Amino acid sequence: MHKRGWSNIVTIGALALALAACGGEADEASRAPEAAASAEADLPAIPVMGPERRILAFGDSLFAGYGLKEGESYPARLEAALRAKGVNAVMTNAGVSGDTSAAGLQRLAFTLDAQAAKPDLFILELGGNDLLRGIAPDQTKANIAQMLETLKARGISVLVMGMRAPPNYGPEYQAQFDALYRDLAKQHGADLIPFWLEDIYREPDLFQNDKIHPTAQGIERLVASTLGEVEGALPPPAES
Repeated sequence: MHKRGWSNIVTIGALALALAACGGEADEASRAPEAAASAEADLPAIPVMGPERRILAFGDSLFAGYGLKEGESYPARLEAALRAKGVNAVMTNAGVSGDTSAAGLQRLAFTLDAQAAKPDLFILELGGNDLLRGIAPDQTKANIAQMLETLKARGISVLVMGMRAPPNYGPEYQAQFDALYRDLAKQHGADLIPFWLEDIYREPDLFQNDKIHPTAQGIERLVASTLGEVEGALPPPAES
């Protein structure tokens, strides 16, 4: 993704975070991850069972793992989290840095045809680069609509990862962009996370220096906040 735009969101979020935090609450919050990790360590391991659940993560640099080490991308950590819950998830990361919705549309059929088997779930995360390039929301909407039509025709369940435009784009652009994910998910019967960066965008420390791409810690937070919705979007296993 490009470096313009998200910095405004993160700056606004940092101000809100500073106003909301106080000494005791901050100390308690800093101890919470350690307490959670300790509690998880005491739990018995859950065996991975059942048929493979094939998930295709299709997006831009936010899925590709820009600036992260191998194994730290959102799809990789999501697979690990699902398997830790006993879900036999097998993730394919089809994130390509810099992809717009138009570029995603161009490679969609090729990517689907290259899979050894039809995905059980397709996670669609595109539009952020359209936003940062100022592409008209109706063009983004048309591209994503075509992708959803293709996926529906192939009988593939979809989870749409929505994005949100910052206020400096103006109220008209912001309203059109923010609504396109909701409208398309409803029209095409897809599951939706309205703004999948919701849990971290107010915390600049969870972003890399470019203020756009999450750190490894930010990715872990995103996985934790979206895991239930991803698991819920998985269709029931096919009867053998």
